[in-house]
Amino acid sequence: MTFELLKTDTTTRARVGKLHTAHGTVETPIFMPVGTAATVKAVHMHELERDISAQIILGNTYHLYLRPGLDVLREAGGLHGFNGWHRPMLTDSGGYQVYSLAHRRKIKDEGVMFQSHIDGSKHHFTPEGVMDIQRVIGADIIMAFDECTPYPCDYNYAKKSLDLTHRWLKRCIDRFQTTEPVYGYDQALFPIVQGSTYPDLRKQSAETIAEHGAEGNAIGGLSVGEPAEDMYAMTDLVTAILPADKPRYLMGVGTPENILECIALGIDMFDCVLPTRNARHGVLYTAEGIIHIRNAKWKNDFDPIDSDSPAPTSRLHSRAYLRHLFVNEEILGMQLATLQNLSFYLWLVGEARRRITDGSFADWKKNMVEKVTRKL
Repeated sequence: MTFELLKTDTTTRARVGKLHTAHGTVETPIFMPVGTAATVKAVHMHELERDISAQIILGNTYHLYLRPGLDVLREAGGLHGFNGWHRPMLTDSGGYQVYSLAHRRKIKDEGVMFQSHIDGSKHHFTPEGVMDIQRVIGADIIMAFDECTPYPCDYNYAKKSLDLTHRWLKRCIDRFQTTEPVYGYDQALFPIVQGSTYPDLRKQSAETIAEHGAEGNAIGGLSVGEPAEDMYAMTDLVTAILPADKPRYLMGVGTPENILECIALGIDMFDCVLPTRNARHGVLYTAEGIIHIRNAKWKNDFDPIDSDSPAPTSRLHSRAYLRHLFVNEEILGMQLATLQNLSFYLWLVGEARRRITDGSFADWKKNMVEKVTRKL
């Protein structure tokens, strides 16, 4: 994997680049739709490619390990062969899922023992094992195994957790460097910066991560309930330390406003379940603001869902029709809303790339933040 830094904004840290992987090139900054269990919910692969123009999607190690399981994935030729997505893919290491299973897991230096949320069966994740699992899944970019701390988090616990994450990282790197890709193409390993909302811990972690010289770096443990101001402060601190010639991935972020603010801080890659999850509840993101489509005000609104959307379905169907689908609990409503939200997120980062390139990013971002946060 290689990264080309093409342009940096003159008034912010925003940048445009290209990430070259075995399955294609990704333009940055980029938003990555989340395909937790080998699918981006409610969207077909050809819609992701044709209508939304997604460049890279995610899979999740924890969920894929449990179902369909490694034997199935290996026989299919990896996740690309299993789900029919032939563009770049990234896998989360499962660290966030371990964080979310607080009542079902025990963390030790060796690794994490946890119970499946599906059937209660017991499993053991170690840094080495997670590298092996992600080799079998076969994503272009794989993540180091880490512990994601909750918010709020006691300083002593955050420090202890950070030290554990750094020890696990060394083991991940050792395993990664002594194993080969399963399917004949290269994979890139990204370490993850942790440290909760404590500046000294974030600084220590960013410096440690930078020293490893990985092909890219991630920032984890944010967007877990902390105030947005803390998220921005930690991101600002970390991006000033991480190498400028490597891609920076802010995990699990976020709202359109979060993405715009963090692009300005030098982040290149984002993912979040928000656009797909909220779509299934009738919350739409547009360039003019947020629409709650179940509201009665849209009952007789025959304007397109979003006339500016690159998704044909958002221009074809009216807001009144989409509201009708949701009121009647029709599955098509969730599909159309998901297409709208993902197409908007990808339009947003695409427009950011254009604005950074032509030098108008700062003013455009200020105007867009005001728009995307208002309710229509």
